[in-house]
Amino acid sequence: MADLPIDTSVAHSARVWNYWLGGKDNYPADREVGEHIQATFPGIVAAARADRAFLYRAVTYLAEEEGIRQFLDIGTGLPTANNTHEVAQAAAPESTIVYVDNDPLVLAHARALLTSDPRGATHYIDADLGEPGPLLEQAREYLDFDQPIALLIMGTLAHVPDDAEAVSLVRAYVDALCPGSFFVTNDSTNTSPEIVQAADHWNANASSHIHLRAPEQIERFFEGLDLLEPGVVSVPFWRPSPAEVGHTVHVDQYGGMARKP
Repeated sequence: MADLPIDTSVAHSARVWNYWLGGKDNYPADREVGEHIQATFPGIVAAARADRAFLYRAVTYLAEEEGIRQFLDIGTGLPTANNTHEVAQAAAPESTIVYVDNDPLVLAHARALLTSDPRGATHYIDADLGEPGPLLEQAREYLDFDQPIALLIMGTLAHVPDDAEAVSLVRAYVDALCPGSFFVTNDSTNTSPEIVQAADHWNANASSHIHLRAPEQIERFFEGLDLLEPGVVSVPFWRPSPAEVGHTVHVDQYGGMARKP
């Protein structure tokens, strides 16, 4: 890990996201891009926080309501509050979580992710979303693929510009899961002129480009699966808590959850 280069002179997606979430693992280049996008698109901070709240609700539902005890989180990013292992193990301490990323900055923070409830387990593997074979081979060292697994790919498929390739990647991972497993995803969407402008600035200044999709394109990731209600929606509207009902606002971040039949 120590030999991997980390370029702090160019804005980095995980660090900019960390900045919007109020984290400390970012640098001037990240804050400059983050502040410019925030000035152009003030809703980006709300979208980042809604994204994290969606993960919290989704993982809590899977652990409490569906009895899922294995989680495969691909493209986890930098640790912040309410990481997958914290949420899952708060509901079911015996849960096993495998985080996956191939980012040197995230690798440098792996130890923070590896703090686990002693009754469960948390692992971290260095692998690339675009190479399902090697990734799944490593994941099988820690997860039982004959038992249900929750596959989470959150805010990551936007880095795959080709739509057909993105769908194909999702299929490769879902095909490896047994029936009764779940797939959860969300991403930024081209649902307002402001976010399109923000994405253009991001792609001109950040190291990892993003490709905004329409909600209908995100729905394609769930083809062949049983999509849970309310479907693919702006993430604050995905099963909000009773306290949130009536107070949710639209963000340009859509997601959903589906069960493998």
